[in-house]
Amino acid sequence: MSTNWEYDCIVIGAGVQGSFTAYQLAEKKQKTLLLEQFILPHTRGSSHGQTRIIRKAYEQGFYTHMMEESYELWAQLEREAGVKLYRQTGLLVMGPEDSQSYQLYKNNLQKNKVPMAILNRDNFSQHIPNVNLAVGDGAVVDITAGVLYADRALKTVQGQFEKMGGVIRDNEKVTDIKSGPVVTVSTSAGVYRAKSVVITAGPWANRLLAHTGLQLPLKVVKMNVYYWKEKVPGTYDVKQRFPCFLLTECEETKYHIYGLPSNEYPGLMKICYHIGGETDPDERDKQTDWSDMDILQRIIARCFPGLVPEPAVVESCMYTVMASSLDQSLESSCVNSSWEKCPPMTFHLFESDASRIRPNQLYRAEYSGNQ
Repeated sequence: MSTNWEYDCIVIGAGVQGSFTAYQLAEKKQKTLLLEQFILPHTRGSSHGQTRIIRKAYEQGFYTHMMEESYELWAQLEREAGVKLYRQTGLLVMGPEDSQSYQLYKNNLQKNKVPMAILNRDNFSQHIPNVNLAVGDGAVVDITAGVLYADRALKTVQGQFEKMGGVIRDNEKVTDIKSGPVVTVSTSAGVYRAKSVVITAGPWANRLLAHTGLQLPLKVVKMNVYYWKEKVPGTYDVKQRFPCFLLTECEETKYHIYGLPSNEYPGLMKICYHIGGETDPDERDKQTDWSDMDILQRIIARCFPGLVPEPAVVESCMYTVMASSLDQSLESSCVNSSWEKCPPMTFHLFESDASRIRPNQLYRAEYSGNQ
């Protein structure tokens, strides 16, 4: 076992949050170590997959404001690495015209002067073919929204981190964290020391924090990620400029449904239910709640006539949410599931002297909010 490796900062967890945190620290000339318990890349956490939605359409105005900086930082990373990470598609937001959630989205876009289009039943099909807008529903389009190429972005930011002198060690599970004038982090392969540590371990956050005597009110949920086959290939394809979409609520459910155009799997569109069942991150695949499938099948049969209402591919992802939010929309409760907001979000869960961090400081840090 190697010892005596010293750093300015150690980041634990090499998902999108941890990788961007490490990148930003290295950019500030901090000698940084990024630790990951699994071999990279992997599909065990919350950051895998080929695509995520990026948008300014939110119920909460502060997220819309955050996205101004986020878009700039994504563009900066694209320029630095010479890699395309974002494709503009627009985001179609649909929901009952008189509902609070839909009105919050619409009003927030208007208030913040986000480029948008308001559709009505007379012109909806002209602009959004092969989608049935329910009677009483409204529709707006966040024109700035689009698709982030997630796997590519993760590889890119990790590569830029290493170019700046950062060190990545994967397949090293953290076994202990000891606070003091210098923090000591023990792993399955070595012992490392640093002035500070950042924990960005998502579903495993509380297990790591247990070494410090701290806990956060978090729960881990498993999300089923469904892909649905186009009856006619290309109907909902990103190359045909079909947008991402968000259905705020509908007759089948009060929770959000979201989707991305056919892209990563040719001829398959990603449509998912934005809520999941509680799970143990180390036993993720033993959680077999498929109740969302029936809901999605009914929605697809009613709203997306160009899709076969049987899932062609099913994958898994985990969200980390506030314990009190399991029965609410995940929109405002996600800790590590928001890819698009990641660049400006960096939170130190504890500094070298963990005893100086009060619980309320940690509580604020965890509220960081794939689809």
